[in-house]
Amino acid sequence: MTVRKTLLLGVSGASGMPLALRFLRQCRALPGLELHLVLSQGAEAVLRAEAGPRPEELFELAHVAYAADDMAAPPASGSWRHDGMVIAPCSMNTLGALAAGVTGNLLQRAADVCLKERRPLVLVTRESPLSRIHLRNMIAVQEAGAVIMPFSPGFYLHPRTLDEMLDQFCGRILDQLAIDHPLGRWGGAPAPQTTAHKERP
Repeated sequence: MTVRKTLLLGVSGASGMPLALRFLRQCRALPGLELHLVLSQGAEAVLRAEAGPRPEELFELAHVAYAADDMAAPPASGSWRHDGMVIAPCSMNTLGALAAGVTGNLLQRAADVCLKERRPLVLVTRESPLSRIHLRNMIAVQEAGAVIMPFSPGFYLHPRTLDEMLDQFCGRILDQLAIDHPLGRWGGAPAPQTTAHKERP
């Protein structure tokens, strides 16, 4: 019997929307994983700027989606049980808010709840180069319990396409949450060349 897990994905307003979309698709292909999604207003603006997927495409991949301004949604409360949160991509604005303990939307509040409740929180930061302020904020949030995981793709699995590169990094994110996946790793079998499905159950 598959143990069901609940994962919350936050998408903030940083460049890197193909990673968010690929992560959602790969997670939907995993049995027993329930996906909850919160998309910031900044993320919607970046989606339009990058001419990537429409917000609706991301919402359709989640089992449950929340509005960024819904501060009464379940993820805003420490009593809502889940197995971890990923913010991918994570903007420097979101990072700074968490480092300061100031939350202005549901995405930031949900991440702050993870820190206070000692639940897994993975921040896939997207910025380069980094200022001293960025680095100090990363240290502050890491010391509070988060995993800082800049989008730094590897090449040891010899990716041939952008999707294969994204898949390998998606697998590394899932490793941080102790979620099994078939996306390949060093010393293991290569990831199968399949396309993650999009449809809802």
